[in-house]
Amino acid sequence: MPIRTGPVVVPAAVIKRLPMYYRYLQVLVDEGLERISSRELSQLMGITSSQLRQDLSYFGEFGQQGYGYKVTELYQAICEILGLEKQYKTVLVGVGNLGRALINYQGFSRRGLNLKGIFDNNPAIIGENINGFTVRSVEELRPYLQKEGIQIGVITTPASAAQEIADILIAGGVTGIWNFAPQHISTLEDVIVENTHIGDGLLSLFFKMKHQERLELK
Repeated sequence: MPIRTGPVVVPAAVIKRLPMYYRYLQVLVDEGLERISSRELSQLMGITSSQLRQDLSYFGEFGQQGYGYKVTELYQAICEILGLEKQYKTVLVGVGNLGRALINYQGFSRRGLNLKGIFDNNPAIIGENINGFTVRSVEELRPYLQKEGIQIGVITTPASAAQEIADILIAGGVTGIWNFAPQHISTLEDVIVENTHIGDGLLSLFFKMKHQERLELK
């Protein structure tokens, strides 16, 4: 199942759906399903079969007409497209409630995130052990980044500290930042930032509930 390697412009909407392909295919692999048609997979995911085929066409030729997709092969291809064949050395900064939840999440390693260290500036929790990780002082962060060759930094600090932490991460050679702080952070052009604000989904839910009738009319 060849994956296209040349330059191609992939729409943001397609990129946003890639994790959904990964999640559903992972379940099918775990269930032992060997093959699935585009119609069956698209119905499972809540999209059209033409949308599914168009999405996949950005990355290569997948499946066979009249046969469908070999589930394991398609899953492995999506993993490769997403970069999950690699393990990215990662640190997390900000060991509050959200930070602790992420530290205790067991699914990161399967998704290529290799958590190496956790940091905070609160003296009361420095030295505490959380899921096998010892909380280090933020003062140790910069030399740790360079020593360990850290590639990704996860920011779960208050908004007021986010930019300062981002600056330290970038100076330490990090090229990807997963930002949970409710704060825009400025970075170099070659540093990729993914902002995840948990409250945004809740606000979208509130809006849709309030304007349900008007949305349905459209």
